[in-house]
Amino acid sequence: MRIAIPMADGVLAQHFGHCEKFAFVDVDPETKLLRTVVEVPAPEHQPGLLPPWLKERGITHVIAGGMGTRAQERFKEFSIEVLTGAPSESAEALVREYLAGRLVSRPHVCHH
Repeated sequence: MRIAIPMADGVLAQHFGHCEKFAFVDVDPETKLLRTVVEVPAPEHQPGLLPPWLKERGITHVIAGGMGTRAQERFKEFSIEVLTGAPSESAEALVREYLAGRLVSRPHVCHH
């Protein structure tokens, strides 16, 4: 499992499409332990670019704050699971909460 989280100033960026970078968190599929966390500069914002860009980098899940409905649908087309409505916390904390079943998707949609 490889999870992408949009980041700004060390915590989740609430505006998914305009983040500074992404944290890529690799999780051991058997033990559910975090293997690695790397930060990768985000590409320049272009509608529709992020789903294929993240898929090419092996991403299977995205944890986000706000994300437009169209973007969420686009991620589904690339078989990337999206969780929205996450709070602004560190990537490690968010993934641990997700793996423990305490972080669940809540409607949090950008309208633009």
